[in-house]
Amino acid sequence: MVANRRKRRLKLDFTQKGLASRSGVPLATLGKFEQQGNLSLESFLKLMMALDLLAPLVKATEGPQESFSSIDEVIASESAPVRKRVRRS
Repeated sequence: MVANRRKRRLKLDFTQKGLASRSGVPLATLGKFEQQGNLSLESFLKLMMALDLLAPLVKATEGPQESFSSIDEVIASESAPVRKRVRRS
C-alpha cells in the first residue's frame, strides 16, 4: 500500500514537500509513512484526497449493491422496515 501511494505521488510529479503542502500533512509524517508505513487515519485520508484517491476509497467502503432476480424481490425490499439497531442476545 505504501509503495502504491509513493508511485502515485511520483506519477503526479509531486515531491514529498509538495504533497505535504497540498495535503496539510507534515513533511516528517509523510516521510515516516513512506519509510515505515505508520500514519494516522486522518493523515491517510488527507493524503488520499491530495492524491485524488479519496473517491475510489469511499466507493470501495460502500459495500455491494443489492441485486434482484424478480420484481417481487424489489417490492419486498422497499416495503421491509430498515433496522436501525441490533437486537441484544
